[in-house]
Amino acid sequence: MRLSSCLLLVAASLSSGTTLAAEFDTAIVFAVDVSASVDTATAVLQRDGHAVALSEPSIIATISAGRHGCIAVSYVEWSSSGKARTIIPWTAVCNRPQALTVSVLIRLRGSSGHSCSGHCATSISDAIAAGSALLVRFADRTASKIIDISASGTNNDGFPLESVRAQALEKGYTINAIAVPQVRFGVAYRLLGYFRENVIGGVGSFAIEPSAARDYTAALRQKLGREISQAAGPVPYGSAAKSPTVGQSALGSRRMVNSIRSPSSGRQLSTSVQ
Repeated sequence: MRLSSCLLLVAASLSSGTTLAAEFDTAIVFAVDVSASVDTATAVLQRDGHAVALSEPSIIATISAGRHGCIAVSYVEWSSSGKARTIIPWTAVCNRPQALTVSVLIRLRGSSGHSCSGHCATSISDAIAAGSALLVRFADRTASKIIDISASGTNNDGFPLESVRAQALEKGYTINAIAVPQVRFGVAYRLLGYFRENVIGGVGSFAIEPSAARDYTAALRQKLGREISQAAGPVPYGSAAKSPTVGQSALGSRRMVNSIRSPSSGRQLSTSVQ
């Protein structure tokens, strides 16, 4: 059977409806930037990075080690305010076949860099709002609810980011972020500090910024593994059991910055933990 036929069969199986389990270790909304600053290479980097990370054997093992051995995921693409769209609805990932199914669907349905038309600004506030709306509609039981932002720029459209983030945190959601590496006019464009101060929040929240595009998938894999393991057990770094309010970290007034080494390149991936 040709690969294209296999992909179509997988797509049909998911479109026909996936029955979710009763309980999950975590529910994660992957919210992926497809704004005007995202070119074809960056769109494919994000799309394929999520597909690869979710189906990695190490991630499957981490899922299996959880209390319920299942997570739920959805995949959203966003740009300007009001343009967020759900690419993959809530889907159970409890084993490798299910992970591979979602991985294939991300590749089939995710942006290849040609989905942005008209005004395509960067509304991280709308991405958080879209993620919150999906989590509100998530009917099954879960230990944690996470909005996972992947972005290549700062918020420049839509409602004020501070207020939208505050509403999400009040609901008990965790917001994590990964910066898409950018080089502008020959200079690396760093977002870690901005994400730390303005985007992430909630129990065990953190941001990560790979040093180069080739490290994005490795960073995403480590971030996803960390999110799943945190949901299945104690939150690292002594985070409190209650979500912190905006402007506070889960460690009180102290923020922790550390590094994760990319297994593929040996380079350091900067991370910030709240």
